[in-house]
Amino acid sequence: MNELQQFSMLSTIVAGVVIALGTMLPAIAMGRAIASALEALARQPEAEKTITRTLFIGLAMIESLAIYCLVIALIVLFRNPLLEYFLK
Repeated sequence: MNELQQFSMLSTIVAGVVIALGTMLPAIAMGRAIASALEALARQPEAEKTITRTLFIGLAMIESLAIYCLVIALIVLFRNPLLEYFLK
């Protein structure tokens, strides 16, 4: 196996790990955020608007982390900036 094949294989493995961690960890964080919001709603039902607004903003920020991981994995897979060093 030459260096280019090793590099391509390692890039694919790294992209898979990035996608795996980039979906699992935000999912766990979203679950915790929703659980905390439900607890807060149970304690203070009159603050529903504030809690849900804050929850949706937080969920959007958490979801953006998963999207960034997907974008980076796609860049590593299809347009790897380090690949040109192996092609010389």
